[in-house]
Amino acid sequence: MSTNAETSETAAPPEPATAREPAFVEEPAEKPARALAGGVGWAVSTVAFGVALLVLYQAFWPLAQGSQFYLMVFLTCVLPLVFLVYRSRAASTGDKPTALDWALAVAALVVCAYPILPVSIGDGGFGGGYDAFLDRQGLLSAADVVMGTILLLLVLEACRRTTGWALPIVGLLFLGYGYYGGLLPQSWSIAHAGLDFDQLIDAFYNSGSGFYGTPLDVAATYIVLFTIYGAVLELSGAGQFFVDLSVAAFRKSRSAAGRTAVASGFLLGTVSGSGAATTIATGAVTWPILRRAGYPPERAGGMLAAAGVGAILSPPTLGAAAFIVAEYLGVSYLTVLGWATIPTLLYYLGILLAVEIDARRFGVSAVEVAAGSPWRLLARFGYHFSSLAVIVVLLALGVSAVRSVVYATALALLLSLLDGRHWPTPRRVFDALAAGVRSVLPVAAICAAAGIITAVTTKTGLGAQIASLLVRGARALSEQPSVVLVLTAIFAAIALILLGLAVPVTASFIIGWVIIGPALLNLGVPASGAAMFVFYFSVLSEATPPTALAAVAASAVTGGRPIRTMWETLRYTLPAFLVPLAFVVTGPGQALLGRGPVSQIGWAVAAACLGVAALAVATGGWVLGIGAAGRWARVIAASAGLLLMYLHPISISIGAGLLACAAIVSFIDRRGMA
Repeated sequence: MSTNAETSETAAPPEPATAREPAFVEEPAEKPARALAGGVGWAVSTVAFGVALLVLYQAFWPLAQGSQFYLMVFLTCVLPLVFLVYRSRAASTGDKPTALDWALAVAALVVCAYPILPVSIGDGGFGGGYDAFLDRQGLLSAADVVMGTILLLLVLEACRRTTGWALPIVGLLFLGYGYYGGLLPQSWSIAHAGLDFDQLIDAFYNSGSGFYGTPLDVAATYIVLFTIYGAVLELSGAGQFFVDLSVAAFRKSRSAAGRTAVASGFLLGTVSGSGAATTIATGAVTWPILRRAGYPPERAGGMLAAAGVGAILSPPTLGAAAFIVAEYLGVSYLTVLGWATIPTLLYYLGILLAVEIDARRFGVSAVEVAAGSPWRLLARFGYHFSSLAVIVVLLALGVSAVRSVVYATALALLLSLLDGRHWPTPRRVFDALAAGVRSVLPVAAICAAAGIITAVTTKTGLGAQIASLLVRGARALSEQPSVVLVLTAIFAAIALILLGLAVPVTASFIIGWVIIGPALLNLGVPASGAAMFVFYFSVLSEATPPTALAAVAASAVTGGRPIRTMWETLRYTLPAFLVPLAFVVTGPGQALLGRGPVSQIGWAVAAACLGVAALAVATGGWVLGIGAAGRWARVIAASAGLLLMYLHPISISIGAGLLACAAIVSFIDRRGMA
């Protein structure tokens, strides 16, 4: 991100932390890419730029052959780039593609283009064009099976290069389950008749639930357009403005350093949608401030990572999985934004309370930061907010999400003319569009690989079987419907967190929705609550040891110990773990998604805020305005938080009373020590 310090007539640049330049990276699990240069770099950027033009064209004039044809063209363009941009081994330091990389790129080009090329070789049905390929659905030729098998292996390898071994292993397990399911004991509820290998390849390669299913559709439309939008915003200097504004707004208070980190994470998250990227971008500027205030590296890293994870929850971009929520439920993206608003505010409320508690409990120092007036910053650079507002306004007016973000991108590009340091020269525009497409490469690989999971689940009925197992497990412990729902939600939350330890957020949501979502739906949970429950726990796995990726990114910035940083991240985010449970365990929980009468939404939000505050006291060991909270006060506060988040009038009343008791106990303890 290029530096965008305020001009001399407004303010001095902020703390010299800007010396390290952060960069947006769309997928939190993305591994470092090659720094391609020379002819190869130019060729990759040119192809990426061409893809950007294609997706912009598709937003207004969809290809006549249909969406699946477009997805085949999209994957033909981006999958070969993965093998040129990402190394085969993480330890490799070479920035030039090897002979193997080129061979895989060519193979990817051939097998992806095979279904759409109007050629025919021999009498075996080799190629023949898009329509002929679709006509062979369910009756693939030998050539089709060979091509599909090669694509299957290439997609798994692309995932391995961009996200590691976990998702390819999960994909292979599902593949094995689909093929060998007939060998499982018939007494097992997940047993099935088994699928032939040709049937599996047909499901992956020539159906709407495989490689070219909803996940890749979302990546090739919504996500790539938003990554292009984020790249153009970076070009315009918006990212640095958001950080500068946060520094200027909180430069005087004792907890200014922590507030600045959280505010920066929130503002950057509105355009990034990536936990690790936001953590790095925020930390590069605010870590020196946090260090001067007296924060140890691990605690500062936990704060930065917690604020960064919130980027995946922050409207109007959210994370990649949010677009899939809209597609799966058949609702507008604006509706998903509405569902996300209150939980996002509750999430950041919990972090801010933790920041205030830490500032008092650990006695951090006030830091004087060289920053100008936030009002002058807003007057000079506040126009950067306008493109964000345009997205929401256009969505409210009924404009599609893909067109809304294109219009917002065009506006951001025009507004960059207002700052001479970020003038949109042809080369800068070319680089921004190419960078936006390069950012989507890991997401495209993940979404294509997710087709293995969704296709096998659809063919075998695995989702319904797992849902039945979850509910039966809950009913084994209790026959009360309300208790069954609570236990099922807890089991589902644990499963989603464990799943999120292995795979990125987008894949975690897709797997969770097709495997765990049916359990909640079968118990009468509204689709909105079930989907957002799966979405939020998929996101919160980013803050869960031992694979909290945002915390790893934060430790790289602060130099802290990664595992200790993960535990600090978990402490900051722990109050947020009960918010998704509130979506599903009671009917009033839907009010936290903005659904229901205004009065119901009001009291539900008030109770949830008290619940978050109680949990902050329990995890932070401090009552604001009183002082340290002892062991019993923390236990009472934790109980209060659990009851308040249940969102039932009786539990809210008891929870509020317990929170008051926790405050009284802390006050008495303090007077006793005095």
